[in-house]
Amino acid sequence: MTVLGTLLLWSLPLPSWGLEPSAGKPPRIALRAARLFDGKSDRSLPDAVVLIEGSTIQAVGTGLPIPAGTRVFDLGDVTLLPGLIDAHSHLLLDVDADSGDDSMLTVVAQSSTAERALMGAKLGREMLEAGVTTVRDVGNSGINGDVALRNAIQRGWVQGPRISACTRALAPHGGQFPTLQPPAQPLIEQEYVTISGVEEARRAVRQAIADGADCIKVIVDNGHTLLSLEELKVIVEEAHRAKRPVAAHTTLDDSIRAAVQAGVDSIEHGYSLPDDVAALMVRKRTFLVPTDSWLEVCDSFDASQMKERCRRNITRAHDRLRRAVAAGIRVAAGSDMYVVMPGLTRGQACVKGFIAYAEAGLKPVDILRAATVNAAELLRMQDRIGSLEPKKFADLLAVEGDPLKDIRALKQVRFVMKDGQVILDARAQTPRVEESTR
Repeated sequence: MTVLGTLLLWSLPLPSWGLEPSAGKPPRIALRAARLFDGKSDRSLPDAVVLIEGSTIQAVGTGLPIPAGTRVFDLGDVTLLPGLIDAHSHLLLDVDADSGDDSMLTVVAQSSTAERALMGAKLGREMLEAGVTTVRDVGNSGINGDVALRNAIQRGWVQGPRISACTRALAPHGGQFPTLQPPAQPLIEQEYVTISGVEEARRAVRQAIADGADCIKVIVDNGHTLLSLEELKVIVEEAHRAKRPVAAHTTLDDSIRAAVQAGVDSIEHGYSLPDDVAALMVRKRTFLVPTDSWLEVCDSFDASQMKERCRRNITRAHDRLRRAVAAGIRVAAGSDMYVVMPGLTRGQACVKGFIAYAEAGLKPVDILRAATVNAAELLRMQDRIGSLEPKKFADLLAVEGDPLKDIRALKQVRFVMKDGQVILDARAQTPRVEESTR
């Protein structure tokens, strides 16, 4: 949008805002802040005002008049942002990386889906308080536990981020588990729908949609087996026919090439990114969801050999991300956070992963877009979330400082709102009610 177009939008008359609220009408809220990043511009808006009615944004602009009867939050010297989006989350998985065994397998063997969904409610609240108001849960959620948690949040039973649920991931035989003895193999189906052949692939997508999937996650390679191009094409065909995006877990040259050729919507991880595949991703407008960690995490290892291997892997991932951005590949932020990070909540760890994109050379504005408008488009929710515009959901956070100048400001969360409901208000002041129209 041009500057002139933006000014015209902000100057449009707002007849409904000039009236006193009456019984039965949704509550009206105004947020004031020193700065605002709308998710699309490369600059912040000064002296920002956001007018909200019920769960949706009504207007955004500089110094907008606030109608009488409006509840006003003067947030002060902060930057308002669209609610952050984690496009690769695992809310029903929280493993201890120091346990020494295959922790994910242990969780599946010892915890019911119901127990994990309750844990997911706790982790979801932590995500909200860090400013992450929407997540895409890409499997490892038991048998449809992410759907149950999504529905519980939608019904107001628990507070958590808006969830785009993938249900169980489609995978080659064995899923992502190590080799299991025959009596233990039913555990695989607790986490994955294993497929062999195009008709099984088609049936698996249809079952996922029947189970309530908003998206389809497919494990293209699992270290033992690689799904065929024909199987992947059928998965994409069935998912897109039902208007569901497809997320493809890939780590190898052959798997990422096949997934992009099949027409998936996003490459998850994609640590291998051959030049010919990068060019194809640009042509097909395929998103990359980099799930890279930060170099500091390597210091947690005791053995110097482990530290060095950790640093090599993260450095290689950062190089891949730089090449992807330089090639013109669109990036959507994803944390892939599923382990306990000492001293950090799940939300704080997720946001720290987004900030780590700066270690690969991404500019703050590009990181913010990856975690807002880009991720919203990937989830096919760009008409509802991802930017601060009229008619979109009132999902916002406020942080100290200016993240367009220093992305680390995302760690300083002072205020969070989802669907027009205040989730976190760390200020000392209390909101007031505007008594007269300015």
